Amino acid sequence: MVNDFLVRLSIRSAMFAGAITGFVFGLFGGATLGALISWFAGAIVDWQAQLGFSLGVTQQLLPLGDQVHSLESVADRWFLVIPGVGLAVGLLGALIGLLAGGLWATLVNMGVLPIEVAVYRRGEHSETPRIERRRRNRPARRRKAVGE
Repeated sequence: MVNDFLVRLSIRSAMFAGAITGFVFGLFGGATLGALISWFAGAIVDWQAQLGFSLGVTQQLLPLGDQVHSLESVADRWFLVIPGVGLAVGLLGALIGLLAGGLWATLVNMGVLPIEVAVYRRGEHSETPRIERRRRNRPARRRKAVGE
């Protein structure tokens, strides 16, 4: 086994990996955010209706009175809002991951962030040094046969 440092890392593959990672996390976070937006829009519409009924005032005099129609459309079209917000945040996350992966690969290639790698040659055992040390330091045990 040889321990050494990585000399060159592909910037393109690091950027691609960062974009995929950013998109996946952004898609999950965006879908969650879209569900919250849709739920809050429905809750605000219900609150507005209850407040208008209990106070006996017109819709325009209530807080967010002019936006009730747009909030109703957001609450009613939740099946479009959730994936739409998820995709938008996912694309933003992909862009951030793309830039972060390129920056990381550039810093590795410049030697600012060295990466230590362990290389096994053909024919060598692929056991880790810790396991080898443990086997060397352990006293040989004699196994008893059945009935001894």
